[in-house]
Amino acid sequence: MNTFKKVTALAIVILWILLILTTLIVAFINTEAARTLLKGLIVIDICLPVVGYAIRLMTHLLSKK
Repeated sequence: MNTFKKVTALAIVILWILLILTTLIVAFINTEAARTLLKGLIVIDICLPVVGYAIRLMTHLLSKK
């Protein structure tokens, strides 16, 4: 289970960094589609760590014996 947590944490961190970079790039594009995409990316940037924490919490609770 320890390996699962490490792999999951690493994947979430890499994904979060890529999402933040994408958000920064999209923020400088001045079109209506980019604004809509930016709103969605901001929501995902906030929700992804919350989901990662929930996964971590669930693996901790489920691994208790």
